Amino acid sequence: MSRRKRGLDIHGVVLLDKPAGISSNRALQRVRGIFQARKAGHTGSLDPFATGMLPVCLGEASKTAAFMLEAGKQYRATARLGEATTTGDIEGDIIQRSPVPDLDTREMSQTFRRFVGDIQQVPPMYSALKHQGKPLYEYARDGIEIERQARTVTIHKLTPGQWHSPELSFDVHCSKGTYIRTLAEDIARALGSCAHLIKLRRLFVEPFEPHAMVTLDQLQEASEQGSLQSFLLPVDVGLPDWPRVDLDEGQCGKFVHGNHFQFSEGDASLINVRVYGPQENLLGLGELSRTGVLQPKRVFNI
Repeated sequence: MSRRKRGLDIHGVVLLDKPAGISSNRALQRVRGIFQARKAGHTGSLDPFATGMLPVCLGEASKTAAFMLEAGKQYRATARLGEATTTGDIEGDIIQRSPVPDLDTREMSQTFRRFVGDIQQVPPMYSALKHQGKPLYEYARDGIEIERQARTVTIHKLTPGQWHSPELSFDVHCSKGTYIRTLAEDIARALGSCAHLIKLRRLFVEPFEPHAMVTLDQLQEASEQGSLQSFLLPVDVGLPDWPRVDLDEGQCGKFVHGNHFQFSEGDASLINVRVYGPQENLLGLGELSRTGVLQPKRVFNI
């Protein structure tokens, strides 16, 4: 006797404004529960104390999440200078105190410019990076320090905000893999002090900057009013740079069964594409080779 699948076949992307105080996975499960969706995933977690954009992929949209992990992000952060913590944020214990410098606009601007472009960053111990199959934060909780190699990340733009001693705010547009906690600590060190984050808000994840976020309360209210669909973006909304190709009926059959076939005369480059059928239905994601062969990468069941 086969087991019945739980949940509904809900497909699309929800741009959640994650509240502070809960993990990204808990927020994901809340959204999934409100939609009663069978399947869900997200494109990159936020620390529990952080707020802001968390793209939640429901149903077949979860198959696109892996292709959005390279996306850039923009944050607004506030650091408290003069105090460092075990975690680099307000959730940790204070482990160091340093004098808070008197800063002027010129000094801050000069220091911030040093962190724009490709920089080296040592991942924090309180992170989900794994060492021998175990997250670093588990070692940190046991008081074990693991040597980490510096990694290259890209800071596209870094702008100082308000300075009300000892609190310094800044906006940063950065590549994936950037730890804003570490960036705040490094900036403070360059200013002759130490710091930890007290606020962090993710303003957007590329390519979702033009889209508005929705709160859990708004989703719950929409659920009660029967208007949840208004917050559900198309399955392929996160891949606008992927060209669209349209198949005829015969080609559709081949694609949905996972078969590759000659689609075009070929081009100079290999590209990822979004694949549609003749009824404007999204069939999945594919790879179009230099010789014009279309190979399915992800087939959707929508």
